[in-house]
Amino acid sequence: MGLANLMKVPINISLDYMDYINYYTYFLETKSDPRTSKWFLIGSPGPVLTIIATYLYFCIYAGPRYMKDRKPFDLKNAIIVYNFLQVIFSIFLVYEGLMGGWATGYSLKCQPVDYSDNPMAIRMAQAVWLYFLCKIIELLDTVFFVLRKKMNQVTFLHLYHHAMMPICSWIGVKFLPGGHGTLLGLINSFIHIIMYSYYFVSSMGPQYQKYLWWKKHLTAMQMVQFCIIFFHNLQVLFRQCDYPKFIVMLLGTQALFFLFLFGSFYHKTYIQKPKALEKTNNNVQNGKTKVN
Repeated sequence: MGLANLMKVPINISLDYMDYINYYTYFLETKSDPRTSKWFLIGSPGPVLTIIATYLYFCIYAGPRYMKDRKPFDLKNAIIVYNFLQVIFSIFLVYEGLMGGWATGYSLKCQPVDYSDNPMAIRMAQAVWLYFLCKIIELLDTVFFVLRKKMNQVTFLHLYHHAMMPICSWIGVKFLPGGHGTLLGLINSFIHIIMYSYYFVSSMGPQYQKYLWWKKHLTAMQMVQFCIIFFHNLQVLFRQCDYPKFIVMLLGTQALFFLFLFGSFYHKTYIQKPKALEKTNNNVQNGKTKVN
């Protein structure tokens, strides 16, 4: 009896494991969009998860360890080109997002996904895929930080944002390449035009720092972006709309979390830090006054 009972355990575990595998296969086959299933990196989540895992391993462990006793790499020219291309990519994505739906008939109240082979539907699906590829390319932001030994910029906010965006956009391409959720990509791409323009000017050298007074406002724009995305998704929960409520809730909660993270960064960098600096300067001046 004891041996028989022990033998049942791995059998049950195996059956449970196979149930999960079968359900996973069934879910991918029945819920995913067949139009995008053969597109680069979209067939299964394996490749994108491998990329994200490699990215995190390099940025958190392997990269800093490799650079520990080395001088920072001089990547000025590469970064200038990279930032310029990111501006061009972002402009193109905004244009495709508008022409693929948001300027040609999409509804802000409720926009289901068009799974047909209509040219406009395919155009939006391709725009979502290109947006996903851009999120993969943007992982280089952190790689450049590590290779230049600017580890102070490799924060939890930075890593979480860059790791989650490819995953979320992969889900979009695989299951929902169009419809309501694509407003996120449109707004985000517009913000990235401004953001990478800032980085482009910044990368050209310290003599251009005087033109970068608007960095504070860039962070504020990113926070406004998350507010718009949150309310745009929230309102779908209170109306009849042929768009998955689970995805709406996922996008909304992620927008709130990003708003919290960016808000904390904004408060620490642009409110708390200047106040502390001003207090220090006042103490120094008062000290000098007392001496005199």
